[in-house]
Amino acid sequence: MILTKQFRCIHSASCQCTKGHLSENVLFLVFHKLNWNPRLIAALSCVCKWFDDFAKRVLWKEFCRTRAPKMMLDLQSGGSHSVDGNWRALGKLLLYCSGCKKGGLFNSIHIPGHFVYQTRFSRTSGKSFLLPKCRTDVLYVSDPCEHLDQGEEGDIGFFRGVFKSFATSKVRKMLIKKGAKLHPREVCPYCKAKLWSMLQAKMIPQSASCRLGSYEDCVEYYVCLNGHMLGICTLLPLSDSEEATGLE
Repeated sequence: MILTKQFRCIHSASCQCTKGHLSENVLFLVFHKLNWNPRLIAALSCVCKWFDDFAKRVLWKEFCRTRAPKMMLDLQSGGSHSVDGNWRALGKLLLYCSGCKKGGLFNSIHIPGHFVYQTRFSRTSGKSFLLPKCRTDVLYVSDPCEHLDQGEEGDIGFFRGVFKSFATSKVRKMLIKKGAKLHPREVCPYCKAKLWSMLQAKMIPQSASCRLGSYEDCVEYYVCLNGHMLGICTLLPLSDSEEATGLE
């Protein structure tokens, strides 16, 4: 069933159906039984503004906690009970590879975005994407989503990640100190916030290509104002990437 997004709630104060409206507790129990199915959460969000708000506040939060419990516990351990960019954006980041479009962020061939069944995010891997001065920051990064045999572009890998407490991070302070410019057109595919290019800011360490198993000069990534990261790389052939990992 295809549901059309309603930007204004279809229920008014005088609407009789609000008297029989399912309570938040009932919806919570239903989706708990459904194991926080993301497709059903997305479908519910399209019904009306009230359901959309409930999904953003509660259901996506529980989805994230169920899918990546240790990661979510760490992201919230700074004393804040909110996540930068909201829970829906984080939920999408956990299960969606953004791909790229020609003339877009990465100005390369068109590779459609798609959902992924399972992705591993690593705090240890995140250190490899930070300059030595910034390695006290906490960054979770996914393994690259491989798109092989892309013609002249070779084997392409997309990766994504999220910072803990990005507003107080050393990476953000360094970007501001450098006077890094935000991308004039493109926005984060997860939360629609503006993006900084880490390549233009010259803040991509060599260790990033070693961690990804990619060519050193073929790694590019962006960080948005809410601390979501998305990037692209050209992967080495398997035998070469194994050698690169050994040199890390």
